[in-house]
Amino acid sequence: MRSTAGGRTIAVIIGAAAVALVGSGCGNDTTDDAPRTSATTSAEVPVSNSSTTDSSAPASDDSAAGSAPTSPEASGVAQKSKVTVEGERGVDVTMTGPIAARYSATTPAEKKILGLPLTGSRNAGTRDSGVVFQQFHGGVITAKNNSPDTPAYMTYGKIRDAWNVERDEKGVPTLVGTNGSAGPLGPVTSNEATRGHVQKTLFEHGSITYDTKTDKVTVTVNGKVVPAE
Repeated sequence: MRSTAGGRTIAVIIGAAAVALVGSGCGNDTTDDAPRTSATTSAEVPVSNSSTTDSSAPASDDSAAGSAPTSPEASGVAQKSKVTVEGERGVDVTMTGPIAARYSATTPAEKKILGLPLTGSRNAGTRDSGVVFQQFHGGVITAKNNSPDTPAYMTYGKIRDAWNVERDEKGVPTLVGTNGSAGPLGPVTSNEATRGHVQKTLFEHGSITYDTKTDKVTVTVNGKVVPAE
């Protein structure tokens, strides 16, 4: 009887030791399930180099070239309520409100597209509708109003060109019409989005798409496709 009890005691001790070893091995196998986040901010990078004069700029909220995409929300750049940069002929241009916030969030690629801000009352200010704008050599930044929490958007390239076409109230191109934010498309309501080879910008009353593969521009006003030019 004693030898049997002793054998049971040894078996219990060995079993307990094995459990301890297994437990210590699992404890070392750890994983980090917590999300890791990082945020970056960027100071304003002033644009330098001089360029052309006011006469080269459009009188409406639109015109010119470029092509490259972006989302200021995704850029992680701190937005500012006031930005001063060097404009044409070395004249400083100060942007405020939503225009400044959008410009401070532009990526280097977008800054290259925009180029220098244009000077003069025809190239920056407030429309009768309340729309605020700042023209650049390669694009324009607009917002529906000057309220600090109003989003501003950048428009450029073929889409901006089509927005700048004089149109009648139905969106059909005409010699005597309106264009830009005052035209039938109305103010811009999105930044340019690119899906495949198609770029698209939304407006209050429609949209404009540009197919970079076919070089085709499609203008839609109030649900109807109208001639691009």
